[in-house]
Amino acid sequence: MKKVTVILVVMISSVIVDSCKTVPISGRKQMNLLPESTMLDMSLTNYNDFLKSNKISNNTSEVQLVKQTGQRIASAVEEYMRKHGMRNEINNYKWEFNLVEDDTPNAWCMPGGKVVVYTGILPYTKNQNGLAVVMGHEIAHAVAHHGNERMSQQLLVQLGGMALSTALEKKPQETKQIFMAAYGAGATLGVLLPYSRTQETEADHLGLIFMAMDGCDPHGAIDFWKHMEQSGGQQPPEFLSTHPSHQTRVQDLEKFMPEAMKYYNKN
Repeated sequence: MKKVTVILVVMISSVIVDSCKTVPISGRKQMNLLPESTMLDMSLTNYNDFLKSNKISNNTSEVQLVKQTGQRIASAVEEYMRKHGMRNEINNYKWEFNLVEDDTPNAWCMPGGKVVVYTGILPYTKNQNGLAVVMGHEIAHAVAHHGNERMSQQLLVQLGGMALSTALEKKPQETKQIFMAAYGAGATLGVLLPYSRTQETEADHLGLIFMAMDGCDPHGAIDFWKHMEQSGGQQPPEFLSTHPSHQTRVQDLEKFMPEAMKYYNKN
């Protein structure tokens, strides 16, 4: 029995070591149990399902703004990854940007560069610089494989470490909910909150650099979050939230600013 236990521990440890990845820019080690090819397949399926069940905006100017801003951020991401020898991390990305009619102030990006912006966020972003803050942040989540990391955690916690293939077969609805929530496209799962806050801060860090490389003034990120603080209503205490408080977020952005300014290519 002891021998079997030792073998299991060694096997599990081996899987964990093989699943460790390094987040670009921050250098944090993360555990991603799911193959990226599987994440890309699930992304395409769930993204298409989402678009079929939601209304795409027909506001020409707003749609054009979202697509132009997204393409510019995507070009900055590709340049950064190429310069730092990580181009293979996004080889299979096929960028797509859609504006959806929804009053919720939200946006998200799935693996493979599938990005959705909700019309409800536009009154807060106000212009291209503000939109670059949001889209840079959401694209950073995908580049940093945060969805894989979150989903790996949730499969372990909610489904008892069930293999993804088994989860898809036996609990397809629960698995889909975990996937959508991992990318901010579903209900908040409400567990492992400290990890989520770490990921949010990383996305702010990466997004700041991406928008700076795009030629958008990174100081706009501080202005955006200060505006959100003033107009976003009452927040829950930070320790109960998956997101940093606005004050903490602004302090972190100020800390990241000198690095971001090194990448700033003013248009």
